Amino acid sequence: MEETTIDTKQIWDKVLTEIELSISKPNFNTWFKDTYIAKFDDGSILLSVPNNFVEEWLSSKFHTLILKSLRNISTTIHSLEYVITKEDTRKNSLKEKTILINKELPLEDYYINREDNLNPRYTFDNFIVGPFNELAHAAAQGVIKKPGLTYNPLFIYGNTGHGKTHLLQAIGNHIKNSGKKVFYITSEKFSQELVNALQMNKPNFFKEKYRKYDVLIMDDIQFMSGKIKTQEELFHLFNHLYDNNKQIIFSSDKHPSYIQDLEERLRSRFSAGMVVDIPAPEAESRVAIIKSKIAQGGTKLSEEVINFLAYSVTGNIRELEGIINSIVCQTQLKDRELSLHEIKNFIKSSAKPKKNVSTKEVVKTVADFYHIEENLIYEKTRKKEIIKPRQIIMYILREEFAISYPAIGERLGGRDHTTVMHSCEKIKNDILKDQNLSAEINQLRAILV
Repeated sequence: MEETTIDTKQIWDKVLTEIELSISKPNFNTWFKDTYIAKFDDGSILLSVPNNFVEEWLSSKFHTLILKSLRNISTTIHSLEYVITKEDTRKNSLKEKTILINKELPLEDYYINREDNLNPRYTFDNFIVGPFNELAHAAAQGVIKKPGLTYNPLFIYGNTGHGKTHLLQAIGNHIKNSGKKVFYITSEKFSQELVNALQMNKPNFFKEKYRKYDVLIMDDIQFMSGKIKTQEELFHLFNHLYDNNKQIIFSSDKHPSYIQDLEERLRSRFSAGMVVDIPAPEAESRVAIIKSKIAQGGTKLSEEVINFLAYSVTGNIRELEGIINSIVCQTQLKDRELSLHEIKNFIKSSAKPKKNVSTKEVVKTVADFYHIEENLIYEKTRKKEIIKPRQIIMYILREEFAISYPAIGERLGGRDHTTVMHSCEKIKNDILKDQNLSAEINQLRAILV
């Protein structure tokens, strides 16, 4: 294929559009700025990057993602190389040194073991434990000590970016090292494999494949919602593995009680072992995560900057990591430590804005969740079934949307601010003692925030 017949700019624009949808905005802006296809020849892409630091990061962190995106556009592309071009010669000359990295990299993610889908980078050694995930971590430790006997099944749930997949993979890698057969899969992939097996008239081959494992880890179980045939197959597989003391581990973005269109017999089995959530990390844990990440990047940040990041970036861990990676990059490029003022400007321009939700929407959501009439929230009733949802509404308005106590009281029927303060403190304390309440509030957070 002649290079002159290829519109490399159009190809790269399509690749950037696809990549932008799959990674965080800070990561995208930091690593893909000023990149372009310098050459396309005989199935090989030569990608121009501005400096050695970007080349190293793209080749080690995003190489497979870029190559897969290129392959989605043209199956003739089989390799990806990098060239570093200086500012004054970019797009005019390729005389700079060409860096060839992973020229014949296979299309599968080279970090993942194709036999079991486990990523060796995910271990307990680099898993940050804090108050927000210590229960889930303790449950995982119980599983690796006695697989199939303690906490079987183990069901971990929480919003995206809270570290569920890391913990699942760490469990798998640890048990795998003891010689047991471990297999990790997403529920979507499991469902697709079942469909393919049925289409090829090989259902028994599918059954036998999954029944041979000592540990089965299934991620994102919520995507099995409404898939009746897949649920039926998982039900029988679950029974076989459980009856033979094989460890089963699931994850979801919500508690099994709140997964819609799920057969009750599966729901009861998911809840039969240990169900534990991983909520958003609190500030102290975010400090630990930040320190760990900057240490990995070989960068130094002052305690003042670290604390600012911990208390300002309150999204999920992936968003936090994306911002940290960008700061590490800027620090390396400038060859100096960034000031707090520079960090604040960077956060302001790249942080994800909070969803704008009205008090009325919060009231409606909570009322619907607890199956009560919306107007009862505003009335002076002291019925127990109304008091709890009302207190939760006050707690959410205060904690998630930073509304003042007097304003909350005024919006909920003209209540005194001391009543609101008492309600918020009560819910905050009850969460620590009541796992079901904690789960309910996490579900409401997922809907509202």
